[in-house]
Order: sequence, then C-alpha cells, then structure tokens
Amino acid sequence: MTPAAFVAVALVHLVAAISPGPSFVLSVRVAAVEGFRPAAALALGFGIGAAIWAAAALLGLALLFEVAPVLFAALKLLGAAFLILLAVQMWRHARDPMPAAVPGAAPRGTLGAVRLGVLAMLANPKPAVFFGAVFVGLVPAEAGAGDRAIVVANILWVETAWYVLVARILSLPRARSAYARSKAGLDRAMGGLIGALGARIAIG
Repeated sequence: MTPAAFVAVALVHLVAAISPGPSFVLSVRVAAVEGFRPAAALALGFGIGAAIWAAAALLGLALLFEVAPVLFAALKLLGAAFLILLAVQMWRHARDPMPAAVPGAAPRGTLGAVRLGVLAMLANPKPAVFFGAVFVGLVPAEAGAGDRAIVVANILWVETAWYVLVARILSLPRARSAYARSKAGLDRAMGGLIGALGARIAIG
C-alpha cells in the first residue's frame, strides 16, 4: 500500500469517528461526570473495539454478514439491547450527584472503563460493514499482512485519539460545572438518545 492509501483510510475513518453516535454520547457523559482518566480509558476501549471490527472486516466478516444476514441481525439485536440497557441506567441514575473529582483517583476503574468502551463499540456491528466498504476501495486485495496490520493500528490510534480529545475538553472544570448544573436533564436526554440509537440499530 502507498502512504496516500494509508492516509486516505485514516481520514475516512476519522470522519466516521467524529460523526455523533452512541460512543460520542457515552464519552461526553463519562468525561463530564467522572473526569479525564476514566474517559481516556473509555477512549482506548473505543479504539480497541474499532480495531476489532476493522480486523474482522479485513478477515471477511463483512462478506459473511452479507451471506448470512441472520447472523448480522442477531448481532444487531444483542448490541441494541446493550445500548438500551445503558440508556435505562443513565435515566434511572440521572438525579444521582456527580462524584467528586479526586486527584489521582478515577470514579470508574481504568480496566472497567476500557471494557465499557470495547463493549459499547462492539454493540454496533455496522462498523464491520463500514470498514468492509472502505477497505474494498482503499485496501488492495494483494495487500500483505504487514500493510493490513498497519491499517488496523491506524484505526486504533485514530479512534482513541479523537475520543481522548473529547475527554480532555469535556473533563475541564468549566465543562464539569456546566454539566453539574443540568445533570438530571442532560443525563435523561443522553440516555434517551442512546436508547434511540440502540433502537435504530435494532431496526435499521
């Protein structure tokens, strides 16, 4: 693969990552409520999840979804159920007070945040189809294992870097204070949005 092809894949993926979705909504809430460290760990989880879907697309999972649509439908339903469960939890705990930001301590454990990020990303199987479509046009069929590994690594760092940036901005004191003033309404609104996105995944 040429350097231009690697850059093209990274840019297309960055545009997709920036597009609002369940990951963005979850990142905003974790950053504003829990602070930078757990939100950065969540971002790494998103990156790992995106890399898993990218690797799966390179291995032909997108084609498998086309051949076996029942499998794709089953994964969509499982992912939608996970997102709707997250939405219900956000709604139920909307009135809970924000945890205090204690220097050096994260309200959510780092591994727990990474795991949540991975699960949230894997809850939507559509990225496998997206990556498959992108790779058909940008990754040559004769690309070697090394080139494919670089593509997956690019997906990992681009996804992670974008959400680390979101985490940094939304975890600043001013952003946390603004969030705290309207926490109940914002949590319910974002819970409703995640639930709606989950429902859209289920029926889309």
